[in-house]
Amino acid sequence: MILAGDVGGTKTNLGLFERQGEELRLVRSDKFHSPDFPGLAAVIHAFLGEDRGASIEAACFGIPGPVTGNRASTPNLAWVVDGALLSAGLGVERLALINDLVATAEGIPLLQADELETLQEGSGEPAGNRVLLAAGTGLGMALLPRVGDRWVPVPSEGGHADYPARTEEEIDLLRHLRERFGRVSAERVLSGPGLSGIYGFLRDTRGIPETPRVREALGRGEEPAKVIGEAALAAGPEGCALCSRALDLFVAAYGALAGNLALAGTATGGVYLGGGIAPKILPRLKGGTFRQAFAAKGRFVPYLEKVPVRVILNDRAALLGAGRHAASLATA
Repeated sequence: MILAGDVGGTKTNLGLFERQGEELRLVRSDKFHSPDFPGLAAVIHAFLGEDRGASIEAACFGIPGPVTGNRASTPNLAWVVDGALLSAGLGVERLALINDLVATAEGIPLLQADELETLQEGSGEPAGNRVLLAAGTGLGMALLPRVGDRWVPVPSEGGHADYPARTEEEIDLLRHLRERFGRVSAERVLSGPGLSGIYGFLRDTRGIPETPRVREALGRGEEPAKVIGEAALAAGPEGCALCSRALDLFVAAYGALAGNLALAGTATGGVYLGGGIAPKILPRLKGGTFRQAFAAKGRFVPYLEKVPVRVILNDRAALLGAGRHAASLATA
């Protein structure tokens, strides 16, 4: 048996796989609300339940943030995850922690065609380098250079690099956020909390009125990104002009950063968008603003117009990738 997990600031996905030669079969999986638990060990014990005595050959967990010495401190969750302690507690000798975007990258080759949505077909190089960008509770990145006959995921903390404002409105947004937080990272804009921050900027500095329904939902403590995103995409009286404007700014910033990452990673093999936000805002991502911002790089417009861009629809991609990595430990 193989134990794998995808740890996030909002939810943690865990799965048990059966290894059959080079193939993995998912036996069962479950999702847990991460903030409800004091740490990953507690989530694992809740998941294993009656299977706690199962013979687990290897385990791997994708963790947000940098992993050093098989140990990680999650940036958007008050957990410190120590691989050595987990290994001893579970009685699993082969246990690895990897960056969560590395786990997602490991899962990309396992995805079926209907688990990807194309935003830009492009005409790149099938065996070229790839990059991965994922907005959710935080903002993750990974480079996937092609080495020999495979893509080798390289973790990155580029989501914590400075926010690259481009337009006058984005510069105003930068100033607004800087007054509140000091330094402004890309994650401060391109994440669930970032969408809420954009909404607040437009409300407070542009005087765009809130709709009563959205204001009341936010006042009740409902998840801001979910409320704003759904209202932005809703038609008729359920819609919200302020939410729609906020989502437009978000999508443009997402496209621009994806283009930057494509250049940094010479991603002629494609850009992949992971995380929980992209699948939920697909209609707006496909509307043209994303692609326009993605390619708007001066002399490199023709270059970027050839780069395929795809959204990962399967929210188990990182779980599958962690399982794949664990299986490689078992056969090493």
